[in-house]
Amino acid sequence: MADMCFTFFIFILIPVRTLFAYNWLIMPIYLKRAFPTAVSDNFEFFSNLNPILIFFLAPLCAALTFKTKVHKIMIWGTLIMAAPTFLLGFGPITNIFLLYIVLMTIGEALWSPRFMEYVSNIAPAGRVGAYMGIAMLPWFLTKMIAGTYTGTFLEKFCPETGAQNTGTMWIIFAAFAMISPILLIFTSKWLTSDKKASA
Repeated sequence: MADMCFTFFIFILIPVRTLFAYNWLIMPIYLKRAFPTAVSDNFEFFSNLNPILIFFLAPLCAALTFKTKVHKIMIWGTLIMAAPTFLLGFGPITNIFLLYIVLMTIGEALWSPRFMEYVSNIAPAGRVGAYMGIAMLPWFLTKMIAGTYTGTFLEKFCPETGAQNTGTMWIIFAAFAMISPILLIFTSKWLTSDKKASA
């Protein structure tokens, strides 16, 4: 944790990681409450499209981008994952939701497999295991943080009965998720200052 570059890198991914948490904290309830019956009656299927797609896309994207610098993939992957969340600001429209899932999953497939590779690149010799272990701490914190407000947001913007404003909810979530790629871009020189990290 004394390695500031490493610590910044793993914690700055918390905003984009919240999108993972929403997939199981918010998405099933959102689909059931906000969408027409064709989707709401089958919310279990629609809320699990992301893991189905990532099973195929993760190895494919890793194979297609293995020659690309890890940090560049981290920037593009988090950007492609976070930015499509703004599409949900148009409201509960089935085609837009499906487009969001596909684009968001492509982004996840780009950066998620390369995350540990980046951590291993910046870890000092003999400490790769320790760095990888600590690198998972922000995911634990993400689930805790997201769990403190997702219920409140659902009740405010997507109640079971009454007026809904789901677009605003997702725009807020999208703006927060965009913090990760934006800061990765602005700190890219610092994060890749080590020759190993820019490999």
